[in-house]
Amino acid sequence: EFMQAFWDIEEAQTKAIQHLASFVRDKSALPYLLTFTELITFAMKTHVDSLKLQVNGCSLLLEILSQALEQDVVMALGENVTSSLLDTVRKHPEHEELLSLVCTLLMMISASEVAAENLRKAGIIPDLLSIIRNFLHNEKICLSCCGVLWSLAVSENVDQALLKSAVPVTSAVLQEHLQNGRVSESACSALWALSLQGCLTENEYEPTTALLLDALRMNPERPLLVKNTCLALASLLRLSEIPALRLITDSKGSGINLIKDAYRLHLDDEEVVESICMLMNEMVQYGDVVLDMVSQKMGKLLLEIKSSFPFS
Repeated sequence: EFMQAFWDIEEAQTKAIQHLASFVRDKSALPYLLTFTELITFAMKTHVDSLKLQVNGCSLLLEILSQALEQDVVMALGENVTSSLLDTVRKHPEHEELLSLVCTLLMMISASEVAAENLRKAGIIPDLLSIIRNFLHNEKICLSCCGVLWSLAVSENVDQALLKSAVPVTSAVLQEHLQNGRVSESACSALWALSLQGCLTENEYEPTTALLLDALRMNPERPLLVKNTCLALASLLRLSEIPALRLITDSKGSGINLIKDAYRLHLDDEEVVESICMLMNEMVQYGDVVLDMVSQKMGKLLLEIKSSFPFS
């Protein structure tokens, strides 16, 4: 009632948000806090110029959302929430700390198909790409933005031209953060989704393949990264022989050896092994690659997979 009565007074809204924040450590307060999400975002939208209120509001929403996920509570976040967060992004495009909070929130809510659709309709892709370009050094921002891009790329009705413009930016993230497993994982997932949508141009096939191989080389222990990288490579090989040839002639070492090593590390993970099989299924479509596979005894590996997963 206090927030509704003094909706136009910035100081009152800031104090109300700070008061609510004092309850976040009490997990039993979650149902009570969930009823305030719309009021918090309304306050943020009303006082979008106030940097302090935006930071406090985003921090509180992040705490509430994180607790809801931990407790498996489904949150129905309406269009007002996504609209408010976009207003914040557009009003404060240079504020790194705030954008880090907002982008994390956007990644979390974009897991919902409805929220992802709302973000798409609001035209968020150019904003995401601009944020990445401005803060390419920021691991948290890049991870979150790639996460949102993945959610948007796998949804329907996305503008193909906008998604195509996301390819070089996502590749830049992967290049910049190859040694950071979590960021690389997010970027590889986004590149997989973009390749599935046919967003890469022929000129991008070879450099993207090389980048994906580097990601596999640098982070072989991460099952989700290995899985999505293999799926992205399979998607590229389905389109052209160029990625297939790069895979066997990469100057840093054969992609076939990388695949064998990945299998050895994750041979008990059915999803990873399945993605490796999908990649090999695309590789055998090309004669030169088959010759290389035979010389490197990939047939033996396939037999091993077949005996390990006889019903798959």
